[in-house]
Amino acid sequence: MPAVKDYYNALGISDSATDDEIKKAYRRFAKQYHPDANPNDAEAAERFKEISEAYSVLSDPKKRKQYDTMRKFGAFTGMGGRSSPGGSGFGGTRFEDLDLGGLGGLGGLGDIFSSIFGKGRKSAPVEPIAQVASVPFRTAALGGRIPVTISMSDTCPACGGTGGAPGAKISTCGECNGRGNVSFGQGSFAVNRPCPACRGRGRVPSQFCGKCGGRGEVDTDKRLMVTVPAGTKSGSKARLKGQGERDPSGGRPGDLIVTFEVEPDRFFHREGLDLVCTVPINIVQAVLGTKLKVRTIDGKRVVLRIPPGTQSGRKFRIKGVGVERNGKRGDQLVEVAVEVPEKLSADQERMLKEFADTVGMKY
Repeated sequence: MPAVKDYYNALGISDSATDDEIKKAYRRFAKQYHPDANPNDAEAAERFKEISEAYSVLSDPKKRKQYDTMRKFGAFTGMGGRSSPGGSGFGGTRFEDLDLGGLGGLGGLGDIFSSIFGKGRKSAPVEPIAQVASVPFRTAALGGRIPVTISMSDTCPACGGTGGAPGAKISTCGECNGRGNVSFGQGSFAVNRPCPACRGRGRVPSQFCGKCGGRGEVDTDKRLMVTVPAGTKSGSKARLKGQGERDPSGGRPGDLIVTFEVEPDRFFHREGLDLVCTVPINIVQAVLGTKLKVRTIDGKRVVLRIPPGTQSGRKFRIKGVGVERNGKRGDQLVEVAVEVPEKLSADQERMLKEFADTVGMKY
C-alpha cells in the first residue's frame, strides 16, 4: 500500500511553516492548477485535488497538530485495506463513513482519525481574514469609527456567483453528481472536500462568465467602517461576523478579525486609564508661579495653577478627563518641564548673579 503524500511537500513548504505561509502557498498553487485555468487537463485537476487536501488539514490548527503527530510516528504507512471503486478505505468503507473512535489498539489513532474526518459531509467553515488597522490615538481613547480596506474575494456582480454567462444553461455537475463535494486521497487516506469542478455549488454553467471566468467570485477591495471601543489599546481585536471571504458553496461568509494598532500622539501617552502630557514653563514661571491652559483629550482647555517654587518634573492631576473604559474614567497627569535659557547676555548674567547673591544662592 503506498504511503500518503506528504502535505508539506504538496504545498512546497517546511513542516515549520506559519499559517500565513501555508495560506500563501495554497493560493499560489490553487490559482495555477485550478480546473478553470486548465480545462481538460487531468494532471492539473489531480494536482489541484492534492493541494486542496493538504490545505484542508494544514490550515486547521487542530487537524494539523493531529496530522503532525501521525506523521511523526509513521501512521500513514503500512496500513492495510482494500480500495473501494469510489476511493480508498478499509474493505470498501470510506474514512468519512467509518467510526474510528474505538480503535484503541492503535494508540489513540482511531480518535485522531475520527476527529479529523468525522462521519458527516459538512464543509469546513470559511476561515476568517486577519487585518491590522491603524487607529489615531484620540479615537482609541474616546472611541469612534475608522475606515478599513481589505483585499478579498466577493460574489461576482455579473453572474451573481453562479459562474455562468448571461443566458447560460446551468446543469448538474458531472464530477460530483450535484452533491457539491467529492472524496479524494491516496491509499487508506481519503478526504471529503468541495468539488473543484463546480466549486461546491453542485451545478455548472454551459458557458462561463466573462468577468470571473466561472469562479463566481472576483478579487476586490472592500471598505468597511469599523467601530473602535473607547479605551482601545494596541493589540485589541474586533471580530466582524460575516464580513470576510464568501463561502463558494453558498454558506455563511467567513469573519473579519481586525487587530488595532494605536498610533502614537505628539502630546499624550497612556498609563492605564490616565493620560500623561508634558508642558514646558520658563524659570520665572517656576519661581513665581503661573497659570497654564492645558489641552485635554476631548479638545477642551483647562486652567491649571502652577504654585511658586515648582520644580521641573512635578506632576499635577486633572481629574476625570482621562481614558474611559467600562464605566471608569482616568485622570490627566500634567508634568511640568522647567526650561533654562541656554545663553544670557552680559547684563542678564550680571543681574542673575546679583539676584543669587541677594537670596544666598551659590553658583
